[in-house]
Amino acid sequence: MRLTNVAISKAKPTGKTQRLSDGGGMYLEIAPSGGKWWRLKYRYGGKEKRISLGTYPDTSLAEAREKRDVARKLLASGVDPAEQRKATKAAGIERSANSFEVVAREWHAKQSTTWVEQHASRIMLRLENDVFPWLGNRPVAEMSAKEFLATVNRIEARGAIESAHRVLQNCGQVMRYAIATGRAEHNPVDNLRGALSPVKPKNLAAITDPSAIGGLLRAIDAYQGTFITKCALRLAPLVFVRPGELRHAEWPEFNLETGEWNIPSEKMKMRLPHLVPLAPQAVEILRELQPLTGTGRYLFPSARSPKRPMSNNAVLSALRRMGFAKEEMSGHGFRAMARTVLDEVLGFRPDYIEHQLAHTVKDPNGRAYNRTAHLSERRRMMAAWADHLDHLRLLRAE
Repeated sequence: MRLTNVAISKAKPTGKTQRLSDGGGMYLEIAPSGGKWWRLKYRYGGKEKRISLGTYPDTSLAEAREKRDVARKLLASGVDPAEQRKATKAAGIERSANSFEVVAREWHAKQSTTWVEQHASRIMLRLENDVFPWLGNRPVAEMSAKEFLATVNRIEARGAIESAHRVLQNCGQVMRYAIATGRAEHNPVDNLRGALSPVKPKNLAAITDPSAIGGLLRAIDAYQGTFITKCALRLAPLVFVRPGELRHAEWPEFNLETGEWNIPSEKMKMRLPHLVPLAPQAVEILRELQPLTGTGRYLFPSARSPKRPMSNNAVLSALRRMGFAKEEMSGHGFRAMARTVLDEVLGFRPDYIEHQLAHTVKDPNGRAYNRTAHLSERRRMMAAWADHLDHLRLLRAE
């Protein structure tokens, strides 16, 4: 039975909380203290949820019903009203649930559950710095290609061409989400293909010449910085994982007896668990490090707090202090080094190498290899790679 203003005014508080239903999931909650709140109960993603629609009498019956109807329209288009409200609050925009910033934050909240934290933060920072100040308040249904082009042209004008392309890509993803949730009819970003200057491909700096690799390894052995950073530098070429995966390494992920590092999916770029076979040289480094950091969470904790991993600039800064310029070697360079030498010098199969680099590799049936695929071959490859590094370490440039 639907509520009436007369019934609401006659409702008096009792010793327990009362709920007077108005239908459609909305009800008036009357507390023993006399306070009255409008609530909406609904289900989203198989879970029962509730949101507040305001207090009575500040929010009238008619206004509460209007808010309920708006929320149910969002539900019908696949949007959680609670998440939409959080996005609106974060954006600081109360007048429109369909502004670009609200929709973008909502899209980001949904997508970031499948992203690594650093990637999610980087995307939000782009949007906050380069998009929201100009487009945040604009209703998504009214946006034009010209507006998006003007926004990314500002980024391109400062020389950040790759960032401009990434921002445009993110804007296109937000607009596709707006269409999927019924708040826009078309995606104007689709009309901007080819509108930006092309990105010039660039390879991350890496040392691949055998004699130069030997020099790098000897420099690492002679590094005079902290023992923790030195261990990270020594381990990096032996495992050639991404820099973020290395600095976030945690002791429970390692089995030194079997020589394995099991990286969970949430830490991986492709969101798939990854297994790194550890050569004896890698295990030896870890056994040296264990007495120092093994009682904590991270292999390489921050100097400021053991509850956080080392800075993402720690390895890079160490390389610079050892005299390696940014054009010469980068944290990612250990990956390119391994890929080149394993293929061109040691002759290992490219799919073994790509799998160990945690790139997408498919079997003959078109299915992605699982984390243990070709494990025995990859163990042999990692051991051969570690032995080859020992050999290069002994070489002296003529």
